Amino acid sequence: MRPIFANFNKLYFVLLIFMSLPWIKKYLPNSNEIVGQDKAIKSLRDFIQDYKKQKKKALIIYGPSGTGKTSSVYAVGSEYDLEIIEINASDFRNKDKIQSIVGGASKQMSLFAKGKIILIDEIDGLSGTKDRGGIPALAQVIKNSSHPIILTALDAYDRKFSKIRKLCGVVAFAPLDHKDILSRLYFICDKESIEYEDMALKSLARRSGGDMRAAINDLQTLSTYKKLQRKDLEELSDRKQTESINDALLKIFKTKDAKIALGALNNVDFNFDDLMLWLDWNLPMEYKEPKDLARAYDAISKADVYRRRIKRRQHWRFLIYMNSLLSAGVATSKHKKNKNIIDYQQTKRILKMWMANNKFAKRKSIAQKIAEKTHISAKVALKDTLPYIKKMFENEKGMLIADELDLNDDEIVWLKK
Repeated sequence: MRPIFANFNKLYFVLLIFMSLPWIKKYLPNSNEIVGQDKAIKSLRDFIQDYKKQKKKALIIYGPSGTGKTSSVYAVGSEYDLEIIEINASDFRNKDKIQSIVGGASKQMSLFAKGKIILIDEIDGLSGTKDRGGIPALAQVIKNSSHPIILTALDAYDRKFSKIRKLCGVVAFAPLDHKDILSRLYFICDKESIEYEDMALKSLARRSGGDMRAAINDLQTLSTYKKLQRKDLEELSDRKQTESINDALLKIFKTKDAKIALGALNNVDFNFDDLMLWLDWNLPMEYKEPKDLARAYDAISKADVYRRRIKRRQHWRFLIYMNSLLSAGVATSKHKKNKNIIDYQQTKRILKMWMANNKFAKRKSIAQKIAEKTHISAKVALKDTLPYIKKMFENEKGMLIADELDLNDDEIVWLKK
């Protein structure tokens, strides 16, 4: 019977822990205690301090879980004696609730402080579908708000946020180094009088995957008896984390260690086609040395060769080479790391291709109609015949040709121009 009672007692103590104040609340950091986010904190301060002068009335702060996004808002808000109105976006996703709750809060003055910040947490939970109308409603609230609005997200560059991203500044929170997490765990252990094995605490910091909140929660769970040993870590299941493309790019661009870079894509929910576009677009911002750029693009081009073989011949064994080239290949191409924090952006190439296609759509349509009437290819019509047809629209003969080719009004206008 002893093992049963032993398990019961252990469960009892764990329940007591969760009934007490969570340590993530108890040890909520002030702005000087937030580690690894100096640039982000400065951007947050500047936005709040000069809010009335800001062209954009909201701020999206994004990054992996547990990097201090929400804590930073509370810390900086406290610094300026501002009330924080926190709303979780997943609880107020439709148009009516956003207008009544968020909209109402954005217009009312604070009763208890100099002013207030409206914090909309986890906007990833907002629906991008038209029937809910949550995102357009939020965009309208941002335009009319009298107070700073700060939104948190895992990935600010999700397509569904395009309408509100135009109205917001964007600030990135970088993944935390395990040393920064370890420093905070030491601090909490000291305050809570916890005896610990140093290797156990270091292991706990490393396995958190850059998530400070997860590390503190795990420490509170495992230190039931005010003691932490390495064997206690076996009780934690492996924490599978889905990272954003920005996390992966950080690991690739900010390291020269091939082993670290190889693991960058393990938990990213992106296909290789998208990743190649992201790497291609952001490389010139990150790598400033021409030789570094040349080596990195060479790695991407070789990965593209394997991608083509996989698609054409279904040789999936080449996938491992693609992964190695796009991660370790790009990471080890640089002579030294760029110390500046880069705001990685989604590729604009697809948008430019779409705009170019729209621009030349009428020309292609007219060439196709010429080809059908003259029994030549559209390519020949575009190159050899269309310039003469266009010339004819300088006089009345052009309208006769328009009738013959059955051109619509837009095509006629294009030819006249």
